[in-house]
Amino acid sequence: MKVQAVNTYILDHKLETAFESASMSFKRRQHCLVEIVCEDGTVGWGECLGPAKANAEVVRTYAQWLIGQNPLETEKLWLTLYNRLRDQGQRGLTMTALSGIDIALWDIKGKRFDVPISTLLGGRFRESVRAYATGSFSREGVDRVSDVAAEVARYREEGFHAVKIKIGFDVEEDLKVIEAVREAIGPDVRLMIDANHGYDYLEAVEVGKRAAAFGIDWFEEPVLPEQIGTYQAVRADQPIPVASGENWHGRYAMQEPLARRAIDIIQPDICGVGGFSEMRRVVDMAAMHGVRLVPHVWGTAVCLAASLQFMAALPPNPPRRSPLEPIMEFDRTENPFRQAVVKTPLEHCRGVMAIPDGPGLGIDINREALITYALKEQ
Repeated sequence: MKVQAVNTYILDHKLETAFESASMSFKRRQHCLVEIVCEDGTVGWGECLGPAKANAEVVRTYAQWLIGQNPLETEKLWLTLYNRLRDQGQRGLTMTALSGIDIALWDIKGKRFDVPISTLLGGRFRESVRAYATGSFSREGVDRVSDVAAEVARYREEGFHAVKIKIGFDVEEDLKVIEAVREAIGPDVRLMIDANHGYDYLEAVEVGKRAAAFGIDWFEEPVLPEQIGTYQAVRADQPIPVASGENWHGRYAMQEPLARRAIDIIQPDICGVGGFSEMRRVVDMAAMHGVRLVPHVWGTAVCLAASLQFMAALPPNPPRRSPLEPIMEFDRTENPFRQAVVKTPLEHCRGVMAIPDGPGLGIDINREALITYALKEQ
């Protein structure tokens, strides 16, 4: 069994209404899928977090070292690729591209042994997970407070047990949004806030102190991801648990914030942290430091499937069934190809998502969607 080809697919859709976080503006949805084809016809699929075109270029660079290799040797191949480009960076595109490749290799391994990836990771602790709804970005031409409140009310009616909203724009307006959201979802729905590193230390502490009255589960990315010392200060000087990690790609980037206890919750994204191979190491590191792990998820159904397989095998911590069972981030923003890329959508039912039990990722790719949503302009 050898790798014959490595292909990338850049999916693209122009949004009807642009939206933005505190750090990014979204006028289009673009995601990069990775396909690895073996000589015997076995195919594996993966996805890369971040800029689609740039990820595709790095995947193509990695491909030269994959052709002719045994795809089942996931650890050997991961280290080979990481070492090839480690001088160019230990996080960022070198890691997000490697993530898509690693996920595809594990998909192949699962299909080869006819078991879900979660079984290969050591076994399934659960067959479903509760999902929380992510959305409430700022949209042009609408009143943000009432718009976000109406949006999260819909999530409550759909059965989600928790919602995460975007802040980081303006302290006073953000606090008005938080208050309106709590009123819209009631006291029993969990609420998380995500600043997308839009604040400085003083703003983050002020928001944390004033927002705590509304029952916030965690305060995500309050400040820039490079500023570990500032994370420590924010965590110490306001009462809400601090979460971060989607931009700390790989175990080495996670090491310092974990060791310095700069966060309460670590949030690796399987499509950015280095795939299944590296995610396993981050799980062990988080457990050793007593830090809760809640994955970040942002992508197509390929990313959803990979995240669900990982969460199936994530050990309870502490080792018992409890309210600390992992929860799945479920992006609800506009993305028509999110589910279209698979033949059977990975949707929620009253805020609960079943974990696929087929071999590998447990999904079948809809190749017609890859054509329909292919990027037309390079």
